[in-house]
Amino acid sequence: MALKTGTIRQTVFFQTSPNDVYDALLNPRKHGEFTGSPATSDSRVGGRFTAWDGYITGKHLELVRGKRIVQEWKTSEWPAGYPPSRLQFNLSLKRGGTELRMLHSKVPAEQVASYREGWVDSYWNPLKEYFTNKRR
Repeated sequence: MALKTGTIRQTVFFQTSPNDVYDALLNPRKHGEFTGSPATSDSRVGGRFTAWDGYITGKHLELVRGKRIVQEWKTSEWPAGYPPSRLQFNLSLKRGGTELRMLHSKVPAEQVASYREGWVDSYWNPLKEYFTNKRR
């Protein structure tokens, strides 16, 4: 039986530098500041990370500061038998800030809709607020 998966694509703009966005996603202290929940990260290729107090776990596959993050990613609600998903963030300098292009593939099909919404509610909106507050 083939496991059904889906892909989430999102593009978000932040009024800050690509390095700031990269650091907020990878630095456990900064990640915890904008999500309001504990995170860990061994920020090197092959290093493991957690977010949302262990709800999300994974491994860093590729790290290029200010440019790209590629990870294996899953949650504690992952269906049995599914391998980790692949999460890729591409960061690029755009006028006045950073464009983040996310490609989240191999997501269990029945979870695509909730994770699509979760990225916006739990990451992009709080991260925009975090950078707005840092400029004040």
